Amino acid sequence: MILILDFILRLAFWLLLAPLLPGIINKVKAWVAGRRGPPVLQLYYDLAKLWRKGVVMSTLASPGFIFGPAVGWVAVLAAAILMPLGPAGSAVSFRGDVLLLIYLLALARFCLAWAAMETGSAFEGMGAAREVSYAVLAEAALITAVLSLSIQTGSFSLVTMLSPMAGAGAVLLAAGLFTVLLAENCRVPFDDPNTHLELTMIHEAMILDHSGPSLAAILHGASVKLLLFAVLLVQAVLPMGEMSALAGIGALAGGVLAVTVGVGLVESFLARLSFRRVPLLLTTAFLLCLFALLVAWKGGAN
Repeated sequence: MILILDFILRLAFWLLLAPLLPGIINKVKAWVAGRRGPPVLQLYYDLAKLWRKGVVMSTLASPGFIFGPAVGWVAVLAAAILMPLGPAGSAVSFRGDVLLLIYLLALARFCLAWAAMETGSAFEGMGAAREVSYAVLAEAALITAVLSLSIQTGSFSLVTMLSPMAGAGAVLLAAGLFTVLLAENCRVPFDDPNTHLELTMIHEAMILDHSGPSLAAILHGASVKLLLFAVLLVQAVLPMGEMSALAGIGALAGGVLAVTVGVGLVESFLARLSFRRVPLLLTTAFLLCLFALLVAWKGGAN
């Protein structure tokens, strides 16, 4: 009974808290620009409205147009359930669960790209191609960061990997993972979630033909993915294992808030990069994670 209650509380955490992060980012951007901006709870209102609407499908689309966002949403939520929450640990933990997490995120991306291709739209196909091409370098940086944590802790279990003492490569790892967070969640400078120019869209181009509950699943899944990467970043660089339960929960909440505000500040002060410069920035993220890997490896050798 206690295990079931723990699982329900974790599920509620990811389902209910995730839409708050985009609202905080938009509020930070509005504050920097001197505007009032939308309410922090705006995404909650949008999701409630979308769930009440119907779905409009292209005549070319197969059932994959509906199944893609649904399976992608479930995959992202399953990856989130694997993620430890500071002193609370993880609901499901086993050796190699970090590999399952990476595969679940890849499955979610595949399903979204598959649904975009189902419409037969040139714009959605273009957005899917760009999303997948950027993901190649972003996943390389993420895997390198995971290897760095694995070498530092000698484990392939998320609970153990994300509760080490912060090492000398923590700054490098934080910079690399923050860049990966921006790329994986299609934020500035990689993409602009507020753009309305089809030729410059990436993620937004993939969901142009989605509506109703399908669009709600995509938007909510994107917010869960943002929260997942924020939690991963905070736990990868803070010495959570040495904190008490109360201090650990406070550090995790404060760290996630700091990462969210940081995303809003980046989007306020940086412009979107041209397409030819994006691979260079992702390569830089990979090199930062690689240097953190080398620091962890040499530190372990000593």
